[in-house]
Amino acid sequence: MRIGVLGAARIAPAALIKPARAVAGVEVAAVAARNREKAAAFAGRHGIPVVHESYEALLADPTLDAVYVPLPNGRHEQWTVAALRAGKHVLCEKPLTSNAAQALEVRTVAGETGLVVMEAFHYRYHPLAARMAEVAHSGELGRIKRVETAMCFPLPRFGDIRYDYGLAGGALMDAGCYAVHCLRLLSPGAPTVTGAHALPFRRDARVDRAMTADFDLGDGATGRVRASLWSSTVLSLGARVVGERGMLKVANFVMPQLFAGFKVTTDGRSHRERFGGEPTYVHQLRAFAAAVRGETTANLTPPADSVATMTLIDDVYRAAGLPVRQ
Repeated sequence: MRIGVLGAARIAPAALIKPARAVAGVEVAAVAARNREKAAAFAGRHGIPVVHESYEALLADPTLDAVYVPLPNGRHEQWTVAALRAGKHVLCEKPLTSNAAQALEVRTVAGETGLVVMEAFHYRYHPLAARMAEVAHSGELGRIKRVETAMCFPLPRFGDIRYDYGLAGGALMDAGCYAVHCLRLLSPGAPTVTGAHALPFRRDARVDRAMTADFDLGDGATGRVRASLWSSTVLSLGARVVGERGMLKVANFVMPQLFAGFKVTTDGRSHRERFGGEPTYVHQLRAFAAAVRGETTANLTPPADSVATMTLIDDVYRAAGLPVRQ
């Protein structure tokens, strides 16, 4: 599988280029950026053989099978659809789109073309995520009463695109989409938003620098998501599931190859489990390659999954009194 990269993004080396060296049959074969000199420098640093003059030229390259889209959030839908129309499979950074309506459009086009679209929630492809879901849904904890997820880290670069409303920025869109996605993974039912509170970015009140949202998870269970790019919560990357018989507590579900805590308490007895091994991005790229080969169960984050996540994100913004991203 030959992949082209749309944009010389900072995330691309960790998310695609290095993992491609560990996944048999995958080659990062081309790159394009708005600035050709930047693209050429990026290609030189990372051993990418072809530099295209534009995104359109890369999509027209008949030697490429797939495209990786690490562009700003507000550009994901446009270029994912363009790639599908050009006959390319797509691995797109999260969130897949700016809102649920756009996610529905991507789902429609993916269905029409029969091509793979995978939203890059890389954590979902690591064994830790499967184990979290197993504990939450196996009955080991008894009836689930509460699920909490958090993705909070400091980003004091206030000129960063993640604070740009025009590029679909905001804490919920960037860090928070992981927390919403993980809440969905662990929830006993389909979550619905019951309330939300945002801390606005001082330069643009439409942008949330932090967000807290509450959910009804069905059968009497409740949930909470916390997301932050700049708040009094400096660092919180975890999940907690509380049941009638016990609790699951996970630290750093996003990148467990770096460090992770996984503690299960049932009927007063606790045990810890260890996770590590290959990076989440390697697991994700291997799954993407398998999906492109036609393995129907390999894609755990298809557009239908993205529609459900983006619907909740839209609802959180509305509940917080902020506009849905465009």
